[in-house]
Amino acid sequence: MKLNPGSPLRALMETFPRTGRLDWIGLRPARRVPLLGVNHVEVLADHGLVGDHRAKKPGSKRQVTLIQAEHLAAVAMLLGRDAVDPALTRRNLVVSGINLLALRDTRFDIGGVVFEGAGLCEPCSRMEEVLGAGGYNAMRGHGGIIARVITGGVISIGDPVAYKEIPA
Repeated sequence: MKLNPGSPLRALMETFPRTGRLDWIGLRPARRVPLLGVNHVEVLADHGLVGDHRAKKPGSKRQVTLIQAEHLAAVAMLLGRDAVDPALTRRNLVVSGINLLALRDTRFDIGGVVFEGAGLCEPCSRMEEVLGAGGYNAMRGHGGIIARVITGGVISIGDPVAYKEIPA
């Protein structure tokens, strides 16, 4: 959403209570294979994460998928489990401590790499396969966001996640 730079609503939308944290990184080497958890990864501008099959499609708005750690707890609760392995959600990055949905239409920074939220990451039918009966509905509203990579670099678990102000 484009708002006037002096708009009070814009000021509210650009104010976050704290910086988030990157908690988990997963790569999908190919379609329909298990995700591989890694501690750090190279991120290529306009491509995605090196080693992830989606990085082969430049220009896509779904270069990286993100989910909020706090939502994993909600999904686990809805499924009657103690926890949900982030790899089962098929998302690349798990972040905590920041409202991921508020980053959906903005630029944000993870460890010096700039991303641009491009939309919601809705659950797919695979959630029934990997999470069991009801997995699809448990993920609805908790699927996270998709993003494009604006500037590349290397990200690591523990990196800060923050809104990135765009100069007017």
